[in-house]
Amino acid sequence: MGFQQGLSGLSASSKSLDAIGNNIANSSTVGFKQSRSEFADMYANSFASSSTISGMGGRTVAVTQQFGQGNITSTNNPLDIAITGNGYFRMVDGEAVSYTRNGQFQVDKEGFIVGNTGQKLTGWPFDLNANALQKGGTPTPLQLANGNIGAKTTGWTEVAGGGVSAGLQFGMNLDASQLTKDRTNPLAANYVGALNPADVKTFTNSTSAQVYDSQGVAHTLTMYFTKTAPNTWEVRTRFDSDPVSPPNDPVTNLPYPNVTFDSNGKLVDNTPLSFSTTLTSGATTPFAFHVGLEGTTQYGSPFGVNTIKQDGYPDGVLTGVAVDREGVILGKYSNGQNRAIGQVTLTNFTNSQGLQNLGDNRWGETFASGQPRTNDPGTSDLGSLQSASVEDANVDLTGELVNLITAQRTYQANAQTIKAQDTILQTIVNLR
Repeated sequence: MGFQQGLSGLSASSKSLDAIGNNIANSSTVGFKQSRSEFADMYANSFASSSTISGMGGRTVAVTQQFGQGNITSTNNPLDIAITGNGYFRMVDGEAVSYTRNGQFQVDKEGFIVGNTGQKLTGWPFDLNANALQKGGTPTPLQLANGNIGAKTTGWTEVAGGGVSAGLQFGMNLDASQLTKDRTNPLAANYVGALNPADVKTFTNSTSAQVYDSQGVAHTLTMYFTKTAPNTWEVRTRFDSDPVSPPNDPVTNLPYPNVTFDSNGKLVDNTPLSFSTTLTSGATTPFAFHVGLEGTTQYGSPFGVNTIKQDGYPDGVLTGVAVDREGVILGKYSNGQNRAIGQVTLTNFTNSQGLQNLGDNRWGETFASGQPRTNDPGTSDLGSLQSASVEDANVDLTGELVNLITAQRTYQANAQTIKAQDTILQTIVNLR
């Protein structure tokens, strides 16, 4: 009788409807991968013979997930991360390890980056100097430090060859058309006497910049430039408003060596100037750093400051984060500093179809999947990351609705074969 074929068809169609319904139900689930029912026919063979006697219907061989790329949608959360290409986020919950494509992350009360079901995102943590720790080993949970990052004093850095890079760097133009000033000759038409910070007639130009001591306290260093001869400028500094402490104070002491320019307006000697003063506030003393003028020119255009850079900063706290394509988490701090905190890793498998579906949009490693391969995003066969974005489900809703109609018709057709067999059986029973 044909009941077996019809019943097997109903069973297969029912499982197909289950898969389609699950796809539709998760069409808005971030990182979801749609499933597909796969079928095979069944035949009965005669004993000790390979000849086919009769088809026995069909069966569901497997319901496999399709790991194709989903669309990328932008969000307002910088910790939302979308994977473009292959790979999975590696998550831990205690000793349990799972993998997901759902990049909806947030920070828990301890500063760990977690998914929406509580598992912790893993990667390579960085130290305070933005150097990766344990890179290449087992990824560990990534944690954002909520404390202060501390201050850094303005200083200088030794470079190859015994030179230094300036802790405070000015780039400016000194106006070549300015008249010279003579501090020593009382008969000169422009005799101006000692430099007086309160009298703009006693210097040609000035500019200021903030520097920071070892406790992150801001101080103001003012530079005074006085043209004393063609292509020659006297440079003096003033620290805060103190008229005494710096040995090169503009009021009471000698200036720095003269700054000179060649006939083309280029700086002749760009060796940084050495500044040092005594602090009584409790911060590290003497407070010493180099002041650079590299890039400063002397042209006929008005005086102007193009750049001011210095390597110190006050204390700061974390105010925001961003994640780049390689997974590096960049912390943004209240003192204007940016610092790499860690790096998100991605994991891939030889056979993603062999992963065990754990629910909650997570998969687990199995013997069939092969061992996990973890590395930086963008390397090997791993995809790249996109911050403030999520990967939508890869469900084609229109296609699934068409598949739903087809599966429904298939179910109805199999039900009709059972009905037909029932009619035939009833006819046989009614024979008298």
